[in-house]
Amino acid sequence: GSQVLIWGGFGGNHFRSGGRYDPAANLWTPIPVSGAPTGRIYQTAVWTGSEMIVFGGMSSVGTPYDDGSRYDPATDTWQLLPALGSPGARQSHVAVWTGTQMVVWGGRADASGGRYDPATDSWSPTSTSNAPQPRANASVVWTGTQMFVWGGEGNTGLLNSGGRYDPAS
Repeated sequence: GSQVLIWGGFGGNHFRSGGRYDPAANLWTPIPVSGAPTGRIYQTAVWTGSEMIVFGGMSSVGTPYDDGSRYDPATDTWQLLPALGSPGARQSHVAVWTGTQMVVWGGRADASGGRYDPATDSWSPTSTSNAPQPRANASVVWTGTQMFVWGGEGNTGLLNSGGRYDPAS
């Protein structure tokens, strides 16, 4: 609502750091690292209205991560996401916030995903029925009822295709 939250990235190393920027005050404040995810790139982050949820990404040695954390700026604290039911290790995937859940999908060589519900602190799988082919670095939008995934990079190059996912059905 009033600040920009930044976590991770690459600068010769994978950063395990972040910051909160307040544009009204033109002020940066560091985000604590206690409980935070390890340094990573190619992760996703969504804003829930009260928390930033970070998931997946890649380590400095090229290993994809299957974990994440939630950051609450009101308490300035992190909480690890549960490992049980996680959609698995992935990088260059997409994620959206539905209003109640984070939906994670795709990534390098992966046409699956998962839904994380912060109210129950639990994961459930997404359907793979009619899912588009695996892709990395796709574009994603949330329409209010469906997640649309388009483009990206497949095993044979750039893709001119996509799909849509309805978490209600």
